[in-house]
Amino acid sequence: MLEHFQWIPFLLAITLLTMTPGVDTFMVIRNAARGGWRDGFLTSFGICCGLFVHATISAAGLSVILLGSAQAFMALKLAGALYLAWLGFQSLKSAWQAKGMRIPEVKAKEVSPWVSLREGFLSNVLNPKPIVFYMAFLPQFIDPAQSPLGQSLFMAGLHFAIANVWQGLLVVLVSRARLWLAQPRVARTLDGIAGVMLLGFGAKLASSQ
Repeated sequence: MLEHFQWIPFLLAITLLTMTPGVDTFMVIRNAARGGWRDGFLTSFGICCGLFVHATISAAGLSVILLGSAQAFMALKLAGALYLAWLGFQSLKSAWQAKGMRIPEVKAKEVSPWVSLREGFLSNVLNPKPIVFYMAFLPQFIDPAQSPLGQSLFMAGLHFAIANVWQGLLVVLVSRARLWLAQPRVARTLDGIAGVMLLGFGAKLASSQ
């Protein structure tokens, strides 16, 4: 299953997307400021567990499509490539506007571990954007001859590890990270890099169909 896996494009793309400020980043920083490092780490863990749910749903959809026809699978890959290019355009648009991430002040308090896990997990699972992204992104690395579920869960595992490392770093540096992410130039840089990456990636995938 791993003989022809495109390690560098996948890891680079998923790392840049993980580092781009969004709902997950907001939740981790907010909760770390609210309840300390344990609250932040558990929230991150809950968020990343939700990735396996999205990967499973994506794999189920891919299995149905693969059973239908190879042409339908190729059409999905093309649609996914166009969606990635659209995400890239949106990131570049956000970079042009140069808005920092707004992170509210939250008074520190004791929080139950279950609350942290639940908030992180539900914020990810109930967000429709990850499943749409997974349906667009994962097929680019799927080998039709192998199990879509196994491959999807493997890639979700890589995403799980990368996201936990990045979000864990934010928890450790939460006091500084809050100010850092709120700076427009930081948001511009992260969005700009992600935008160029996604546009190029989408264009390459679309032209290789």
